[in-house]
Amino acid sequence: MTHTLLLELFTEELPPKALSRLGDSFAHLIREGLASRGFLDTATTATAYATPRRLAVKLNSVLSASPDKAIREKVLPVNVALDQDGQPTAPLQKKLAALAAQAGRSSITLAELERANDGKAESFFFSYMAPGQPLAMGLQSVLDESITKLPIPKVMSYQRPDGVTVQFVRPVHGLMALLDDQIVPLRALGLESGRTTLGHRFLSAQTTLTVASANQYEDVLREQGKVIASFEERKQKIQHDLLEAAGDDHILMPADLLDEVTALVEWPVVYTCQFDDEFLAVPQECLILTMQTNQKYFALTDKAGKLRSRFLIVSNIQTIDPANIIQGNERVVRPRLSDAKFFFEQDKKRPLFDRVAGLGAVVYHNKLGSQAERNSRVVALAIAIAKSLGADEQLAKRAALLSKADLLTDMVGEFPELQGTMGTYYARHDGEPDEVAIAIGEHYQPRFAGDALPSTRTGTMVALADKLETLVGIWGIGLAPTGDKDPFALRRHALGVLRMLIEQRLTLSLSHLLVMTVERFHGNAHFTSPETELIVFLHDRLRGLLRDRGYSQNAVEAVVSQAPDRLYDIVERLDAVTAFAALPEAASLAAANKRISNILKKNETAPSEINTTLLHEPAEQRLFGAMADTRHDVDQAYAAGDFSRTLKSLAALRDDVDAFFNDVMVMAEDAALRANRLALLNTLHGMMNRVADISKLAT
Repeated sequence: MTHTLLLELFTEELPPKALSRLGDSFAHLIREGLASRGFLDTATTATAYATPRRLAVKLNSVLSASPDKAIREKVLPVNVALDQDGQPTAPLQKKLAALAAQAGRSSITLAELERANDGKAESFFFSYMAPGQPLAMGLQSVLDESITKLPIPKVMSYQRPDGVTVQFVRPVHGLMALLDDQIVPLRALGLESGRTTLGHRFLSAQTTLTVASANQYEDVLREQGKVIASFEERKQKIQHDLLEAAGDDHILMPADLLDEVTALVEWPVVYTCQFDDEFLAVPQECLILTMQTNQKYFALTDKAGKLRSRFLIVSNIQTIDPANIIQGNERVVRPRLSDAKFFFEQDKKRPLFDRVAGLGAVVYHNKLGSQAERNSRVVALAIAIAKSLGADEQLAKRAALLSKADLLTDMVGEFPELQGTMGTYYARHDGEPDEVAIAIGEHYQPRFAGDALPSTRTGTMVALADKLETLVGIWGIGLAPTGDKDPFALRRHALGVLRMLIEQRLTLSLSHLLVMTVERFHGNAHFTSPETELIVFLHDRLRGLLRDRGYSQNAVEAVVSQAPDRLYDIVERLDAVTAFAALPEAASLAAANKRISNILKKNETAPSEINTTLLHEPAEQRLFGAMADTRHDVDQAYAAGDFSRTLKSLAALRDDVDAFFNDVMVMAEDAALRANRLALLNTLHGMMNRVADISKLAT
C-alpha cells in the first residue's frame, strides 16, 4: 500500500532570485533520496512548492517502509579465513560476529557461507535478506542530506531560542512532515515535525493553519491561508493577470523579472499605476530600466513600441480599495524617474567628444592600460577594417572614437546596462552623423547568443574592432578561458566575430584581422601574440556555432578541418556538403578520398605533374580521362561559387575511382610508375577537396 508524503520547511523571507531553484532542488533531492532507498513506487511523482516563506514537496505512491533487500556480501578470502588445518581464523570469527549483528542474527556458521571466486582469489560470501527500513528512519537521513545539498547562494548562521546555532539560507521556524494524515517524527534545523504552518502575513483567516492530511496541503493554504503554494501556478496567474490588465498595450515582461516578482508574493494581485507624461521626454530605455531594476514594475508600450505612462505592479495584498497601494507605488517611482530625467538633462550639457579625454583616468586593465589606450587601439583597428572593406574610414574612426565616451555620463554611471544606448542618444543630440550615433549603440552587439547583429556597416566595423581588441588583448596577457571560467566573455566575443563574418558575408580574412589586432599591442611588455592559439580557438567556436545551426558533425568537420580563413561562403559550402552526402556515390567517394589522404600523408613529396606516357594500366588511363572530362565542370562551378554543382560533378568519377583502387597498385616497385600514380592521386585529391575535405564524411 502506498501513501502521500508532504514535507515543508517554513522560513523567513527567502532570497527571491534563488527561490525557484531552491524549490525545485528541494523536491528533487527528497525524491531522489527516497528513491535510492527504495521508498518510492516507479510511478511516484513529486510536486514542488516554493513561496517567499516556504519550501515544500508532496510525493504520491510512497511506501511506509522500504522492501526487504537481498544482500550478498564478501566476507574474506579463503586463505585469510581458514588456517592450515581448515579451521576458522580469528579474523573470520570477528567478521562473522559483525555480519550476524548486521543481519539481525545471533550467529553465523561456516557452513552458511558460499565459497566462490571473486575474480582475484577464492573467497567466502554470505547472503542474507536485510529487513526493510521504516519511512521515518529513511526520511530523516534523506532530509538531512537534502538540506546540506541545497544550492544556497549564501549560508546564514542564526541561533534558535533554545540556544542551538543553525545554518541555513534563512531562519526556519516550522517543519511539517505528514504521511497521509499521520505526522512523520523528524527533527531538522533544531525543529521537530508537526502538522501546522502559517499562511499569508495579512490575509490569512487564521494565525496558525492545521493541515489534516498531506493531500489537503494546497487547499488549506489557498482557502484558509491565502497562499498559492506552487511557484509555477503563481507565475502563470501573474502572467495571465498582467496580460489582461495590459489590454491593447504591449507589456515588457522579462523572464528574470517575472521569476523574481513571483518569488516576492504569495497571493499576487495586479494593479495599474501611472506616472507623469513629462517623464516620457527621457529616453524610454532609462525609464524602463529603473522601473524594472529598482521597483520590479512592468512597463507598457503601445503597438509601435513607444513607452506609455501607464505601468503595472504585482502586489501581495488584495483589497477592495487599492488606492493607497497604487498611490504609494506612484510616489515611490517618481523620485526614480526624476533622477533619470535629471541625469539625462545634465549629460546633454556636455558633448560626448569632450568626454573622450577623460577615458585616460579610467583603468581598463593594469596590463593593458586605460580605457583611453584601449579606445585608441579600437579606433586604429576600425579604420583598418574599414579600409579592407572599402568602407567610409572617417565614419568608422568617429564612431570608434566616441564608442566608450558615454561610460563617463551620469546616466551610465547609474545604469551600466545602458552603455551604448545612451551614447546613441547623446551623439544624436550633439549632431553627429546618424550612422555614427547608431554605431555607438550597436558596437556592443551581439551581446548574447541569438542577439541581433549591428544593422549598419559602421556599427559592424566598430563591433568587430571592439571584440577583436578584447579577444586578442585579454588572451595576449595570459587570461585565456579555462574550463567553465571565462570572466572576460572571450567565447562570446569570438562567436560575435564569427557571426558577423558569416551572416554579413564579410570577405575579411580571419588571420589578417588577428595580425592587424596584434599590431595594436606592439610595445606592450605584458603582451605575447596569441594569434596561433586564437585561430584554433575561433575554429573550435565555429564548429559549435555550425552544429548549433543543425549541420551534422561530419559535414561541419569536412568544412572546418580545412581551417577556412574567409567565412563569408561557409554556409554555402556546408549546404553543398550536406547535399553531396545524400548522393548514392558520396560514401564510396568519401572512403576513397580518405584512402587517398592516408597515402599522400605517407608520401608528402608526391609530385604534382602527371606523365601520361606512364599511365600503363587501363584503370588509371580511364581515371585520368574521367578527371580531364570532369575538371572543366568542377572549375567552372567552383569559380561561380556553385559549390553544390562542384561536388555533384565529382559523382561521375566514382566508378573510375573504385576501379583504379581495385586494379592498380599505387605503390609499384618501379619508382617512376609509383611517382606518377601518386601524382594522379594528388591531382584527384585537389579536385575532390576544393569545397571541403569529403574524407570527413566517411564513417
